[in-house]
Amino acid sequence: MPKARHVMELQGRTRVVVENGKVVEVGAPVTDYCPIFDKVRGIKKFTPKTAKENVEFRMKDFGMFTENRELEMEIFVGFGASETFMTGLRKGLLDTTVTVCDGAGTVITSNPRLCQGMGSRISGLTETSPIQGLIKRIEDARGVILDPDTAAIDQVRGVRKAIELGHRKIGVSVADLNTLKEIRNVEKESGAQVIAFGVHATGMPDSEAKEFIGLVDMTTGCTSKWIRAGVAGKAIAQFGTAVPIFAITKRGRELLLERAKEVRDPILVNTMVLPVLPEEKQPRPLV
Repeated sequence: MPKARHVMELQGRTRVVVENGKVVEVGAPVTDYCPIFDKVRGIKKFTPKTAKENVEFRMKDFGMFTENRELEMEIFVGFGASETFMTGLRKGLLDTTVTVCDGAGTVITSNPRLCQGMGSRISGLTETSPIQGLIKRIEDARGVILDPDTAAIDQVRGVRKAIELGHRKIGVSVADLNTLKEIRNVEKESGAQVIAFGVHATGMPDSEAKEFIGLVDMTTGCTSKWIRAGVAGKAIAQFGTAVPIFAITKRGRELLLERAKEVRDPILVNTMVLPVLPEEKQPRPLV
């Protein structure tokens, strides 16, 4: 019987491997500190131990990597990709979304609650195995699994599938430059509108980050030194200051501003030179 294997990068890109419900491998973090993990979980310094414990907590808390995984979640961050796409679907700015879920891989859905629930509390998922009970539940909630047999993570094929299904305004999460380039080619070929949200950018090299910024609609700053440097003169809106989200295009800004209407916390709106990055609030070290 094949192993149920899942690989996720979290807490400073620490690589954690889970097989058959157990953490079997933990790498080393490339950064030390993130204000979000400090605020939410009280974690002051990333270590292999904190990453292992956090994955085990998620598995126990909402069933990550299990067929009983929760698919409806509380709002975890105001302007995350899944939250922004959820709002876009509700408001008709998007027809559908192409995102990733543990146990299912790439998923196409027009269901706002499913989109948010799948992405709300996962980090950089790089590999996953199919969990058939979970796949059935996602399908019942109006999710289309790109490859139910392998749970492949392939955002390019996901966008193609969304277009085949008749969608014309598509939101997609993207974590690397080559995938983003291919998606832009698909967009040109099809005439569809693809709104790309950059995620999991920590550690992206300088040259890649510059090109990535030139092709993405909006992106998280993660703990990336080069994303923060590269958005200067390119970003037309910024949401948050510790782990900021940058809008690069007008359609990205429109989606994030629509999301802002649903955020319950007070919001400051101002005009200034971007990016705004108070040193005391940044993750560290930036890489």
